[in-house]
Order: sequence, then structure tokens, then C-alpha cells
Amino acid sequence: MARSGLEVADVFRCYGEAYRQRYDASLSAAQRRVMTAIELCRTAALGGHIEQCDRCNHQRICYNSCRDRHCPKCQSMARAQWLEDRQSELLDTQYFHVVFTMPQPIAAITYQNKEKVYDILFKASSETLRTIAADPKHLGAQIGFFAVLHTWGQNLLHHPHLHCVVAGGGLSPDGTSWIACRADFFLPVRVLGHLFRRLFLEYLEKAFDAGELQFFSSLEPLRARRTFLRYLAPARKTEWVVYAKPPFAGPEDVLRYVARYTHRVAISNDRLLDLDDGKVQFRWRDYRNGSRCKTMALAAEEFIRRFLIHVLPEGFQRIRYYGFLANRYREQKLALCRQLLHMSPSEPKSEAKVDYRDRYEQLTGTSLRTCPVCHIGHMVVIEAFDGLKTQPPIRDTS
Repeated sequence: MARSGLEVADVFRCYGEAYRQRYDASLSAAQRRVMTAIELCRTAALGGHIEQCDRCNHQRICYNSCRDRHCPKCQSMARAQWLEDRQSELLDTQYFHVVFTMPQPIAAITYQNKEKVYDILFKASSETLRTIAADPKHLGAQIGFFAVLHTWGQNLLHHPHLHCVVAGGGLSPDGTSWIACRADFFLPVRVLGHLFRRLFLEYLEKAFDAGELQFFSSLEPLRARRTFLRYLAPARKTEWVVYAKPPFAGPEDVLRYVARYTHRVAISNDRLLDLDDGKVQFRWRDYRNGSRCKTMALAAEEFIRRFLIHVLPEGFQRIRYYGFLANRYREQKLALCRQLLHMSPSEPKSEAKVDYRDRYEQLTGTSLRTCPVCHIGHMVVIEAFDGLKTQPPIRDTS
């Protein structure tokens, strides 16, 4: 289906101000900032520069980006840079994709306590993987992995879950050998699910007892401890879904795959089809119905509401690293892993500063310098201009 050219920014520019006026009291500072950033992204309000082809004299205006991590237009460079950084960390072993999710009643609590419960999701999931992997009955090794938080489903409703990319093996307890998992099998998902459920609910109860959870509207009765525990009781008996997909075809395939999950926002511009008569139409995939591709139409107000559900708390880290990929010891542990796997040492990264246009071409293969008209000349900056000083500042959250 052809792209319409419609953008999330168009919806915000048309209906964002009315949304602010109607829901002023319920909007967080982070949500307001994201709305403003997306509305102003690549417009004269943020300033920019004028370029001219040194061959045919074609001119174009290039406006600055907002660089907000929630903006659908500002993630390609960040994604490409992240992928290049991960490239040097790939090991010559299997990799697995493990997904942790939670029952809907728990997701409802999460919605009202995003920062705290998202942290619990990371903590319980990572501890589950490391604990089961370290058990000699299963693998008996220290594994390494990274986890990426997603909070949405294809219909933009709240569906928090964690994507983990895990090396298929790890370091022995004494650090003298590499222990590989069985071919095409990582860890038993049923065992993972049971431990994940127990740990998550334990941490959630501790957060409640520490007064770190808040409850509003229909969940307000949960402020009473007895009611809260009664609410959690069914979740202690249900199966919590932990899904381990088949291993990737090879280390290189890992990065091509995870590019779909890192630096993604709730909905990309290429899924939008139409904005007419106050309704936003977009494509979505119905995974409960054979992954069929369907079309959904939402009132612009509802579309904005669903998009803003997924604005993360200020400073929240949605990609985290564990085991031998943990930031503190990553360089040393990865060097040891490469040695034990008989791989050549990784090459040191260049510290030389590169113009962002050259860097973009290095990372993406797309040139920002080549003239789009004659395809021979190069675009040269001939003038720079500032943005409108009356606009509120936008914090870089990339």
C-alpha cells in the first residue's frame, strides 16, 4: 500500500491544541514536551540552514530536528549508531529472542505507575534469565543480554512487554571456559515464566508496602492492602507468558532483527493512511487473527491519547544491558568471551569527529550531500538561520 505522506506531526498540529485545552489537568510535563517537540520538528521554529548544489545551483531548506526519542522522524540516526555499536559486541554463537509480558490486570497497575513498574519489569525479567541460566541444571553460566521495553500493541493500546536478545551460552563460574547452550534451545520457558511471575509479584508487593504505588479512578480501592492483595491473587495462579523464539540464523541476523525493536516509537509515519473529518486511519496487524493486516480509524483525540500513553518518564532508560554485557564490565567480559570462543580481538573505535552528514552516510548508506536534482553535484550550506525564540525549549532525549 502506498504511503500517504501523512505524519504523526500533522495530527498533533491539527488537533493537539484542542487536546491540550480539553485535557490540561491530566497531561504530564513529559507528554506536553513530546507533543511540542513533534509539532515543531523540522519546521522553521527550530531553525535550520539553506543548501545549494555546487553543480546545478538547486537550493533546498533543511530544518533542524527535535531529536526527541518519541518522534517518528528522529530515530534513524540514533538507531544506526546503536546498531554499529552493537556490531562490535557480537559473538560467534547462537542468539535467542525472549519476550516477557504480564497479565492485563497487572498492566492496569503499570499504567498508573509507569516508572516504578517498568523498573520492576526489567528487574524481574533480568533476574529470571540470570538465575535460571546460572543454575547447573539448565546452563550453569553467566549469560549476557540486552532488554528493550515496548509499551504498545499494534492498535496503540497499553501492552508493556520486554524484548530480550540473549547470547546462547555464557562464561563458566570460574571464567575459564565458554558454556554453550543446546542447539536450538535456550532455557525452558515454563520455568522462566514461573520464576518471573514470583519475582515480579514480590517486587510489586514490596513497592506497595514502601508506599511507592499510586492508584486512581477505578483502581482507587487498591490503596487498601487487603484489597490490593486480593486483586493480585488471580495473577499468582495464571500462567505468565514468556516466549522464547527460535534462534537467529546467525550473529549478523541478530542486528537486522533487533533493528525492528530498538528506537521504535508507538507508531511509525509509514503506517498512517489518512486524516479526514477528525479521524486518523492507519494500518495495523491483528496477531490474534492470523497476523492479518487491517485498517483502523480513530478519532484524532483518541489517536493522540493512545500515542501519549507511551511517552516514557523523564530520563527513563528503555534499553538496558545485563550479565557480561553490563556497562561496568562490558569491555573486559566481552574480550574474555571472544578469547574463549577463539575470535579475533575487536578493533578499537575511532575517536575522530566526523560531520553529521558524513556520519549519516557511513551508518545508513544514504547520502545527505548528493544533489537530489542532478545527482552529480554536492549540496553546500550557504546560510544558517535560528529558530523562533518565542518557542519553548525542547530537551534532547535521544
